[in-house]
Amino acid sequence: MVPVPERAYGNFFEEHCYIVLHVPQSLKATSGAPKDLHYWVGKEAGVEAQDTAGSFVQHLQEALGGATVQHREAQGHESACFRSYFRPGIIYRKGGLASALKHVETNVYNIQRLLRIRAGKHVSASEVELSWHSFNKSDIFLLDLGKMMIQWNGPKTSTAEKARGLALTRSLQDRERGGRAQIGVVDDEAEATDLMQIMEAVLGCRVGNLHTAMPSKSIDQLQKANVRLYHVYEKGKDVVIQELSTCPLAQDLLQEENCYILDQGGFKIYVWQGRMTSLQEKKAAFSRALGFIQAKGYPSYTNVEVVDEGAESAAFKQLFRSWSGEQRKNKHLRGVGKLLQVKLDVGKLHSHPELAAQLRMVDDGSGKVEVWSIQDSCRQPVDPTHHGQLCAGNCYLVLYTYQKMGLVQYILYLWQGLQAAAHKIKALKSNAEELDLQYHGVLVQEHVTMGSEPPHFLAIFQGQLVIFQGSAGHDGKGQPESATRLFHVRGTDSYNTWTLEVPARASALNSNDIFLLTTAGLCYLWFGKGCSGDQREMARTVVTVISRKDKEMVLEGQEPPHFWEALGGRAPYPSDKRLPEDVSDFQPRLFECSIQTGPLVLTEVVFFSQEDLDKYDVMLLDTWEEIFLWLGAAASQWKQEAVAWGQEYLKTHPGGRSLATPIVLVKQGHEPPTFTGWFHTWDPYKWTSNQSYEEVVEGGLGAVSAISEITAQVNNFQLSRWPSNGRAGPAAPWALKGSKDSSKSELELGPKAGGRSSSPRSVASGSLPREQLMHQAVEDLPEGVDPAHKESYLSDSDFQEIFGKSKEEFYSMAKWRQQQEKKQLGFF
Repeated sequence: MVPVPERAYGNFFEEHCYIVLHVPQSLKATSGAPKDLHYWVGKEAGVEAQDTAGSFVQHLQEALGGATVQHREAQGHESACFRSYFRPGIIYRKGGLASALKHVETNVYNIQRLLRIRAGKHVSASEVELSWHSFNKSDIFLLDLGKMMIQWNGPKTSTAEKARGLALTRSLQDRERGGRAQIGVVDDEAEATDLMQIMEAVLGCRVGNLHTAMPSKSIDQLQKANVRLYHVYEKGKDVVIQELSTCPLAQDLLQEENCYILDQGGFKIYVWQGRMTSLQEKKAAFSRALGFIQAKGYPSYTNVEVVDEGAESAAFKQLFRSWSGEQRKNKHLRGVGKLLQVKLDVGKLHSHPELAAQLRMVDDGSGKVEVWSIQDSCRQPVDPTHHGQLCAGNCYLVLYTYQKMGLVQYILYLWQGLQAAAHKIKALKSNAEELDLQYHGVLVQEHVTMGSEPPHFLAIFQGQLVIFQGSAGHDGKGQPESATRLFHVRGTDSYNTWTLEVPARASALNSNDIFLLTTAGLCYLWFGKGCSGDQREMARTVVTVISRKDKEMVLEGQEPPHFWEALGGRAPYPSDKRLPEDVSDFQPRLFECSIQTGPLVLTEVVFFSQEDLDKYDVMLLDTWEEIFLWLGAAASQWKQEAVAWGQEYLKTHPGGRSLATPIVLVKQGHEPPTFTGWFHTWDPYKWTSNQSYEEVVEGGLGAVSAISEITAQVNNFQLSRWPSNGRAGPAAPWALKGSKDSSKSELELGPKAGGRSSSPRSVASGSLPREQLMHQAVEDLPEGVDPAHKESYLSDSDFQEIFGKSKEEFYSMAKWRQQQEKKQLGFF
């Protein structure tokens, strides 16, 4: 194993294998922190190199101890986790590298190469043949000429792709050229005539039309949702793989003494190892996974992830219906439990957004509330005295206004009753859009389904939320006055209490809760045996909203005959003690949403930060209890589709998610603390200083005049050729004719298409004596000599005598061999 210098991270040579170890930053201080260990296989890597990398990973895994997730990555098909490490992108480089040489040499300008950039959410670039034949309409191409870098954007590329491509180009400029290379961008060939002249000088004139690239194969959500779990064990000398279950999977299926393979629709293979599995079985994990891939006929590049019990990745856990981590089994820090433990302090929620995110509370609910019901496709204001009284057959808009750090913020809840007709749901969405337009697009919109109200929605009604059946309301319009009605009251304080009308039958009762039974002449307040004092206190205040009549208190087991008569007679009902709410140990996950090639494709960004939110993106943040859809400032055209994408995500999720999970639409620059709190750090002013792609191209590259100068002189350049065997020899440094300071205007240019190979030529006419070039410091060289190419100023006969070969032979060698010989002979 040879360490790779940090500035070369993201560069991968195709003939090699690499090992990447990642320790999450926030957990570095924790010895038991889960780590990710990847081994990457280049497409030209030999079998021996692959086997060696595999054994190194095994030794590292043993040295690191537990809590390590192992990954096998194949070039061009890396996992989202792997790709998330390398911003602004991965670069695949042709060939191999001698171990003694550097991956990337800074300030070296003798380069001629063409990179094809695929600028999805995770950017990758590949070295391709230096020819117009390599170009297509759908990708971005970077012609890298050392001191000049030209980014050519295919006519079918989006602004987002162009911006990501430019981020990679600028990163190369900084890391490999010390920030000194000039960058030019070709968005429209007709307008960028200067740059096209340079490109044609290098690549020759283009013949024929560009082709459209084949779309990269993307995996849609439905294929990812097809999950199967297999038990792997040895029977004699044979390995048996037995199918156990399909989705949704239960965590209980995984036994600590066994090993399992989890197949996610052929998209990814997981191997789960229980803590009691033998060392021999653990060593066989990758070979078993590869055998499984072969048996199933999946591509050899299929991603493999090996997880140990207790160190499961977020993606693995979400393949199960629920997941309880050991460290959280005894903590009830969510929902009702969380609110009981933390006294709500508005200032604290605003200064600690991570707390707001976990509690799902932007504040304590004391802001301004406005409610509209949807009637005849229009919104009708609801009288403030009836604000918390909703009907299951209706839809409502609830606008909540609050202040955060002195700024006015809004949340618009779109509440949908379970009995609401389709036309009302459609009208709810169109009225929400109208309201959002009135407020200039700043409303955070949260889609709420009856029965799945988030804690903050309950808090704004201060525990007085009552949901009536039908669309009549509490006054019973359309129902006879004598109608018997039963209401189920749940909750312990004003932040978590809600009341729901249920069928007036004895089977609807529950010993853990409180019920209000209203009849023509009398009201009964029934207390189940399992209810607490807090529940009773809350119920007494809530029931006055439903009925002003006197209430007769009834304890479970002491009901009068009239009580049962009103409910149609006795019947069995749930009386077991309610178990504490299951605490699922899920981490938030961030995805980019894209539908460019047909079905919805989600690209995950692992170890995400605010930097991953781009103005051109629609991003989905899954916090398990809520789905956030973040719309970038330049992605507003997807506003209508975004919520549908959230619903499709829930429908196709392998964990069997509830379709009533709240979906929150958030716009760039108007993020509530319940969203920002899921990010490690959040800069509220980040969006104000960010330049757009157009602004960067127009004013930020600062090289337009220099490019014009170069173009004006381009016909005076003597072009260096690439060697005929296709290896990149050093390019000649070109000086602008008549320039006093040649270093400022030097430019390396490649071959014209089809040009034959020749060595670089001297800038000055003729050649220089060897004494002036060999073993000379830079300051002692004759004026105009490029120190990186001292040997090119020798006469052909001197060159042959000193190097023992012709210039053509020398420049056809690999670059590292050239450098080695130059060092030995005093020309480095």
